[in-house]
Amino acid sequence: MPGDDGFPGSVSRINSARQPALTAKGGLSPRAARKVQDFLHENFTRKLALAEMAAVCGLSPSHFVRAFARTFGVPPHQYVLDLRLDLAERLLADSRMTIADIAHSSGFSSQSHFTTVMKKYRQVTPLQARVGKLNAKIR
Repeated sequence: MPGDDGFPGSVSRINSARQPALTAKGGLSPRAARKVQDFLHENFTRKLALAEMAAVCGLSPSHFVRAFARTFGVPPHQYVLDLRLDLAERLLADSRMTIADIAHSSGFSSQSHFTTVMKKYRQVTPLQARVGKLNAKIR
């Protein structure tokens, strides 16, 4: 599992902001929360089915969605999007990769999908984020 190189593994925004509430009534058990969190951190760049995520915990998809949301504060889909956006933001600082390559490497279906999601959840386009990160490096 990669680490500080910016690829799947440690994702600081999610790790600090989305720690599981292990005492949430109706949520995942601590063991199931850890298992699904590890699974998502290792696999978020590929297409994931809800049934596949639920199977990691041994739950039905509908029960899994409710328990996951109570434990992590967001539904599984949003959690995965946050992981993908965090990776994409780190990759945008590397001007050698095209935005289309970053979209693909981060698990988005297309550059257009990546741009739409980034604008919606981070209020900037990938190009705006790249320019901002490059300007921050220069300062």
